Amino acid sequence: MRGTRQAQALAATLASMPGFSSAQEIHAELRRKGEHVGLTTVYRHLQALSEQGMVDAIRDDSGETLYRQCETTAHHHHLTCRKCGRSVEVEGRAVEQWAEKVAAEAGFTDVGHTVELFGLCPECAAAAR
Repeated sequence: MRGTRQAQALAATLASMPGFSSAQEIHAELRRKGEHVGLTTVYRHLQALSEQGMVDAIRDDSGETLYRQCETTAHHHHLTCRKCGRSVEVEGRAVEQWAEKVAAEAGFTDVGHTVELFGLCPECAAAAR
């Protein structure tokens, strides 16, 4: 996948998009830029990039997966605004400790996890008042 014209176009598009976007939105942006990349290819590339830790993937309230270019390769979590979609990376030391404890108590090893936090960002909360 690396080095192909389609992969390069997808990487450039992800880098230019603010915040998290759906595969359909990314595909539409590629098409808008004149790139001929199929939606199935976009999904396949995003899945591979997510598995490699090169893109962040979260699920929104409706269960749809959203993607953005990673700002860090370190394990992290996201706090995402339900209204505007703004997202910040957060450290979750308590979550990490809890996951390790639960796994150890059950006798599991090499455990991974996903934690997604949603709320209202300060701007959206202020606008709602």
